[in-house]
Amino acid sequence: MAKIEQIAKRSDAGRLSRRSFLMTAAGAGLMFGFARKAEAAQTYPSAMPPEAAFEPNMWCAIAPDGSINVNVVRAEMGQHVGTALARIIADEMEADWDHIKITEVDTAPKWAGKFVTGGSWSVWDTWDTFRQAGAAARTIMLEEGAKLLGTTPDKCVARNSTVTAGSKSVSYGEIVSKAKPTRSFTADEMAKLPLKPASERRLISKPVPALDIPDKTTGKAIYGIDVKLEGMVYGRPKMPPTRYAAKVQSVDDSEAKKIPGYIRYVVLDDPSGIVPGWVVALAKTYPAAIKAADVLKVQWNPGPTINVSEADIIEHGRKLIADQSTGARVFNDKGVDEAFAHPAHSFERSYTCASVAHYQLEPVNAVARHIDGMWEIHTGNQWQSLVLPQLSKALQVPEEQVVMRTYLLGGGFGRRLNGDYSIPAALASKAIGGAPVKLILTRSDDMAFDSIRSPSLQTVRVALDADQKQIVAMDYAATAGWPTLVMAPAFLAKGEDGKSYDPFAIAGADHWYETGPTRVRAITNDLANKTFRPGWLRSVSAGWTPWALESFLDELAHQTKQDPLAFRLSMFTATGRNEGSAPNAVGGAKRQAAALQRLADKINYGKTQLPADTGIGIATSFGQERGMPTWTAGAAQVHVDRKTGVITCQKLWLVLDAGTIVDPGGALAQTEGAALWGLSMALFEGTEIVNGTIKDSNLNTYTPVRLPDVPDMDIEFVQNTEKPTGLGEPGVTVVAPAIGNAVFNAIGVRLRHLPMRPADVLRELNGHNS
Repeated sequence: MAKIEQIAKRSDAGRLSRRSFLMTAAGAGLMFGFARKAEAAQTYPSAMPPEAAFEPNMWCAIAPDGSINVNVVRAEMGQHVGTALARIIADEMEADWDHIKITEVDTAPKWAGKFVTGGSWSVWDTWDTFRQAGAAARTIMLEEGAKLLGTTPDKCVARNSTVTAGSKSVSYGEIVSKAKPTRSFTADEMAKLPLKPASERRLISKPVPALDIPDKTTGKAIYGIDVKLEGMVYGRPKMPPTRYAAKVQSVDDSEAKKIPGYIRYVVLDDPSGIVPGWVVALAKTYPAAIKAADVLKVQWNPGPTINVSEADIIEHGRKLIADQSTGARVFNDKGVDEAFAHPAHSFERSYTCASVAHYQLEPVNAVARHIDGMWEIHTGNQWQSLVLPQLSKALQVPEEQVVMRTYLLGGGFGRRLNGDYSIPAALASKAIGGAPVKLILTRSDDMAFDSIRSPSLQTVRVALDADQKQIVAMDYAATAGWPTLVMAPAFLAKGEDGKSYDPFAIAGADHWYETGPTRVRAITNDLANKTFRPGWLRSVSAGWTPWALESFLDELAHQTKQDPLAFRLSMFTATGRNEGSAPNAVGGAKRQAAALQRLADKINYGKTQLPADTGIGIATSFGQERGMPTWTAGAAQVHVDRKTGVITCQKLWLVLDAGTIVDPGGALAQTEGAALWGLSMALFEGTEIVNGTIKDSNLNTYTPVRLPDVPDMDIEFVQNTEKPTGLGEPGVTVVAPAIGNAVFNAIGVRLRHLPMRPADVLRELNGHNS
């Protein structure tokens, strides 16, 4: 450490750039690995000269110097999405990876409707389009290259950004410079182009350097919170007591006026209804804005949910489930009611999950200004296509007069799918005549304003045959706040009964097991919707529906004296709706069974001798959605301290079948992060609604998983060439039920609430388990 301090003192004028420090400190014992030279990484704006570049389609361009730009509409928030997507197009066009650049594009009419980064959709949704775009570029390079080489395309080979015919070759850059191609393909034309077979892929599924790491390492990367504009002032909100319907009665800023740099406050007028009751303190510096907001004295008329608690929301959900007329029927097979009318045996359990916050590293922020007749919003966001209409409504201008400038996200996890934080920045700017306002929420502000994962209640019941070995009918009901209903109702799905439901508040319950006539009912908790703004949080409902389903099936197996693994495998018949179909779910339930069996083999299922109070539990799910399943199986080994109730997760195993693994390094990192998120929500992370708002506002009481609690992890991807599905979130899905089932195997205690706290373990050990 002393040597590093000496290096810093020797730097120019006492200052050392971040990059220089990293390079110099290597000699002091610190080593940092650069994936590739920084100038080849992501930059804002793109260094591509647009007037000289050739664009075979809207997704890519080739410059005379041979550099290839790939346009990306997905948000980069640490998941290396640009690297994953760029390699799809680069592989198909036979490009030199060292020549690839990526540009995160700003909103413009040509990209309308394409901006969304969530649901583990990015690779799955881009796969076909980018392969076709790459094929179009390769086709044109072969055609034009053949002309320059004096031959025909069929005599040429494209490799590594070069077209070769015999002993002669010409680079892609030379083709653009000399041939000046102009041909382009429409989407329909691209869809008809032949694509490379999997055996000829040179970048997909192979290790390549990530494009975004160098800029993040050197500090060159620009996040939303880094934005600075000339004449910018800073804003911090004074949060109202409730999320909706609060009204400002009076504001006293006499104490704020004593703070150097304080300018004024504004009471926001929001026609969109997204930030009612907001007061924003404006100042010349952010520290001054923080202090000013703290001392503003605001009197509100709070909204009607001021006294709502988490218990109220769960109890309301219980009443909703009990009313058979509520909800939409996702599955609604004939014969469910008849099977439950006079069952030989039946079994029923209910499971709950607490509210969960996102708590991303970078608190939400936005810079807004009015310039040249346009409203500019500078921010990191996961779903610009969703927030643009909201900004239009809030500002009372046509959507065409709003543009969102794209930046990296310092963590998203679904929080930035909801761009509500850009609304107050825009309204604050409007209130002062369009001058640039940089609005940053503090950690505590961010928590209070978060679009949390709703508390949930699930009730599962089955009818059994006379031998209590087989499920002959299932009735599954789940209730929670519905984020899609509140924020994007156009994306609601239709149930078999014709009623609308939020697919992201039930996914995971629509399982691939054969359970006889089955009803799955999705019920919106209207009290939750009124109390807070329900949000999509990493793995969405699949982060809590498998908790109920896989805990229930494990519990049922033990109740009926069956092996939990064999019981699950027996229900993966892959018939009817569980047969699967192309292109996303080829093999259906058989692929989920294969992942589960592979997991069982890895953990030496049922054959491992474990110490006292230690157990292994298993669980399986299908990732994010039935329409694009990532077949997932997981196991957890835990030790439970009977004196303290502390559950220690010692190891996690995951086996995932996500089809073609486009970016192996990114896939592993994503799955590791997802598994730890699942662990965090299983054992450590959760809050509650108290007096109409979130109880925990900072890390002194909100306790995500810490480094000492990270277990060993063994992650395996099933190798095949099926269409890639998602990997950002499936790793979350099975962790909590696997841990819960492991706890039962360790000490015989069955827990039915997330997170599983030590107090819950002690209570059940003391004889209150049912």
